[in-house]
Amino acid sequence: MEAPKQLLEYILTPSFEIFVVGAIIVLLLPILVHLYIARSTPYTTLPTILLVGPPGGGKTSLLTLLERGDSASATHTSQIPQSVELTVSNDRGATTFREAAQIDAPGSHRKFLLVDTPGHGKLRNQHAMTQLAASTLRGVVYILDAASLEDSLADAAAYLYDVLLALQKRTGAGKTSKTPNAIHVLIAANKLDLFTALPASLVKSNLEAELGRIRQSRSKGLLDSGVGVDEVGSEEQDGWLGEYGSEKFSFGQMREFDIEVDIVGGSVLEGNVDKWWDWISDRI
Repeated sequence: MEAPKQLLEYILTPSFEIFVVGAIIVLLLPILVHLYIARSTPYTTLPTILLVGPPGGGKTSLLTLLERGDSASATHTSQIPQSVELTVSNDRGATTFREAAQIDAPGSHRKFLLVDTPGHGKLRNQHAMTQLAASTLRGVVYILDAASLEDSLADAAAYLYDVLLALQKRTGAGKTSKTPNAIHVLIAANKLDLFTALPASLVKSNLEAELGRIRQSRSKGLLDSGVGVDEVGSEEQDGWLGEYGSEKFSFGQMREFDIEVDIVGGSVLEGNVDKWWDWISDRI
């Protein structure tokens, strides 16, 4: 009994050694506990769906509609990216995105980030194009104004060309190591509530024709730029969208790079976005 008694008296007797040991325990124990929890608990990074497209297409309106679930709010041209955390349910009994997105909807739930990017030409490379290489990316929604496409076709197709080419190169970059996740693209033809809007089939054909013209123009521009003959082939192939050397472009050519392109009409103003939501849900 003497030994435990002496030890207890030593601990309870104020001394420099006891203060040092106590201070070490008080300071280090919380840090050690924090490190243990941080290392033992995996950090979950949410998958991402990227909204891209020309200005005025309805990207920000779609984001606010999906976030609020009732109606889209009035928006202005975005200058910086913005994101919201949303939830999808695998319940097939839900008939609308409003039902499937509810926290208390039946079935399992999965969270993801919906990221809206500026559509202005000077801001695209700074924001949207850089996010196409993100490892968390699961899908790209390219939203455009189907009611004014005939007037803005050149810009809409040029931006889409850059997006598809970036995804094509992204897939090709993984052929020497681990192939990245296949990223599919939804071309959301918005504003079908307007009588001037083109149906999805015409949006598809017009875009394919314009993308083919852009492809030929860029190829010719490379030949006229003075690049050496030996370098032209490699650079031309790097910048060639779809099947190399093909006369006409079609979205089906992107399957060679594990990229599926779907064109679906809808209307943010009328809340007619259920097919877009289903497409997003299938990517998460």
